[in-house]
Amino acid sequence: MSGRRVALELDDIQRGVLAPRPTPYAATYLAFHIGDRAHGRELMRRASEVVTSVADSANPLGETWVSVAVTCHGLEVLGVPSASLETFAWEFRQGMAARARALGDDGESSPEHWEAPLGTPDVHVVFTAVAPDPERLEAAVERARPAYDQLTGVTAVWRQDCYALPTGTEHFGYRDGVSHPVVEGSGIAGSNRLEAPLKAGEFVLGYRDEIGGVQMPRPEALGRNGSYAVFRKLHQDVASFRRYLRQAATGPEDEELLAAKMMGRWRSGAPLALSPHHDDPALGADPSRRNTFLYAREDPAGFVTPAGCHIRRANPRDASVAGEVRLHRMIRRGAVYGPPLPDGDLENDGVDRGLMFAFIGAHLGRQFEFVQSQWMNDSVFFGAGDAKDPVAGSHDGSGDFTIPRRPVRRRLPPLPRFVVTRGGEYCFLPGLRALGWLGNLRD
Repeated sequence: MSGRRVALELDDIQRGVLAPRPTPYAATYLAFHIGDRAHGRELMRRASEVVTSVADSANPLGETWVSVAVTCHGLEVLGVPSASLETFAWEFRQGMAARARALGDDGESSPEHWEAPLGTPDVHVVFTAVAPDPERLEAAVERARPAYDQLTGVTAVWRQDCYALPTGTEHFGYRDGVSHPVVEGSGIAGSNRLEAPLKAGEFVLGYRDEIGGVQMPRPEALGRNGSYAVFRKLHQDVASFRRYLRQAATGPEDEELLAAKMMGRWRSGAPLALSPHHDDPALGADPSRRNTFLYAREDPAGFVTPAGCHIRRANPRDASVAGEVRLHRMIRRGAVYGPPLPDGDLENDGVDRGLMFAFIGAHLGRQFEFVQSQWMNDSVFFGAGDAKDPVAGSHDGSGDFTIPRRPVRRRLPPLPRFVVTRGGEYCFLPGLRALGWLGNLRD
């Protein structure tokens, strides 16, 4: 660890930690309850043979893989000693439901309304299968099935199927998954060539992070090359979002402009920073250009990309804000679930649809929780009081969104809550050797 640069042990890091997902793709989340410790350990042993690593570029299944994550309750059930559990992040030990107030999960989003058994001690292991299409996804699920099949002490308790469209859009109509940081030593390119690589320890446990520290649960055989994962099922009220834009806008063109100002990008994925006056679908479809921009020199006051819009909150880049932006950078992935609301419909059809959000990082507190509580649901960091993210914030109908504009700023009507949390989990993504270590635990 004393060298200037440490090579990542890519053969021991789960592929789902660092590798980008294919486009398009389908995915499935499977949650399990362990009722028998011996069977749970056997599940870990089998999982270590199913999970692929970042280094497995010759995977015969191509862009198809399975990841395995374990909750704190799951580690307890597997028999990980309490002295070891105490070395994990305290947010992880508490669990997502206990952190609801800090995350803004109140009202409709509060844990008492979550899908069972999410947020309870009954969720122990989460499998994630990813593939380019539903057919290969089902093949991946079948490939993973021997890992849990015929283990009577392991029960599947929840499943969510989701997907990414060829357009890469989510239910509100925006292209998603545009921004990806580059992790030092990963060999995987980032999406913004103006952003310097981040230290590996920001995302993988056991390596130095941006402030020179090393986060790693003990023993090393369990903690090294692991990461933390956050899974959140987020319901999107698409009809309400469309009605809001329609009522706030002066016409169709203004409606698209307002949508872009709230997000920071046009629906095509083209950023306001590079196309401030109109959408540019060619730019939005070009991964080499659509995320290569900064804010400080060209747009410090947010006249082009509002400081309070979704993407500038999630990643202020080089903008002048309180704190060090690089300490709060995240690997974020999302996949939609449920059928799209037909184009033009402004009324709720009663169908559940939304986004399965996934966070990957080594610092649950200063990455995911900080961004969620301080950047998404507050605006003190850029001097705008308690205003919330206009798209994903935990609104109660009293807050609004202000668009900087000369000579007079534009203030939009009060915002309803467009996104409701349906449940989620804080998980640990062990390294491949650690999965074997968990499988070989003895009482």
